[in-house]
Amino acid sequence: MPENTMEKPNIVTCTAPVNIAVIKYWGKRNEELILPINSSLSVTLHQDQLKTTTTIATSRSFKEDRIWLNGKEEDITHPRLQSCLREIRRLARKRHNDGDPALDPSVLSLKVHICSVNNFPTAAGLASSAAGFACLVYTLARVFGTEGELSGIARQGSGSACRSMYGGFVQWIMGQKDDGKDSLAQQVEPETHWPELRILVLVASAEKKSVGSTSGMQTSVQTSCLLKHRAESVVPGRMEEMIEAVRGKDFVAFAELTMKDSNQFHATCLDTYPPIFYLNSVSQQVINLVHRYNRHYGETRLAYTFDAGPNAVIYTLQQHVPEFVQAVQHFFPPESNGGQFIQGLPVNQTALSEELKQAIGLEPMPKGISYIISTKAGPGPRVVEDPTQHLIGSDGMPKHTV
Repeated sequence: MPENTMEKPNIVTCTAPVNIAVIKYWGKRNEELILPINSSLSVTLHQDQLKTTTTIATSRSFKEDRIWLNGKEEDITHPRLQSCLREIRRLARKRHNDGDPALDPSVLSLKVHICSVNNFPTAAGLASSAAGFACLVYTLARVFGTEGELSGIARQGSGSACRSMYGGFVQWIMGQKDDGKDSLAQQVEPETHWPELRILVLVASAEKKSVGSTSGMQTSVQTSCLLKHRAESVVPGRMEEMIEAVRGKDFVAFAELTMKDSNQFHATCLDTYPPIFYLNSVSQQVINLVHRYNRHYGETRLAYTFDAGPNAVIYTLQQHVPEFVQAVQHFFPPESNGGQFIQGLPVNQTALSEELKQAIGLEPMPKGISYIISTKAGPGPRVVEDPTQHLIGSDGMPKHTV
């Protein structure tokens, strides 16, 4: 269509956060609706450090729905994408049919151009699909004028995306209904609840993982006896204890539950047949480092958790961050000790005592950790008001493509 006759598109941009589960979700009772076999609980990370940005444009000139991820056009017919698009349009139609005068009915038939970018590695076990689908659903809801409970729609894109619809500490209640209407996320406490809590993401590998979460879960559900035991007998009690620990800001209880749950999740991966190995030698060394550090001080100051990938996420309190970051730099010497090794929230320099080095006593693994992202708990999805931040131009196409 010639440029001068093309209608200027309506453009909306939003951002959404990554979340890292401390009580893990692994395994579905319904693949299509993405209904989990157990409840889970996560911490939403701050968007100043990790986020997905999504711009959606609508125009009468668009002939079809299209999507670009990190600058590359992808297949819009992917079932999970279609699920989210269909559900949001259905809600918008329902709102229109219910006689809402604020909704412009012409919007319902418009095609969308979606452009989305992550400011962190995709498919490396850093919850990129959670942030991505949460951002997609939140932005679509703004475009089509739908309101209300959106976590159930985000869940149909990626299970853990439902938890990225809220900030702070979030539980995903597994639900009992076959239609999944009660399988929703709920905020336990806001991001302001525990200001001293800090999160350090130790990026051991930014590569795409060898076994995706979806196929890994399917195999675990089919073959792991431990997974069934975990879902039925372990997680319900842990969820209660974890909510209590978060509400009471009890770091020791929070940390020990987090580590035990991470260990059990990876044990179910090993109990899967054939076994799945998400952790590598660097991950195992981080686990050793954390336990030896805690043992040296005679108290639990650090907790690790690993999702479906080798990257460690460390929870600690603000006062312990400088020393632990120094320990990581000592035992995983980076290529350069420059500022790029530590990204995100600034970390004060400190010296590492000889006593602590000897107590930890590990053989250094040069270049084992690529970099550290220093962050804290943060808010849920947001609308970006600044039009210069749109990823799509006035011609309805992405500003940058690969």
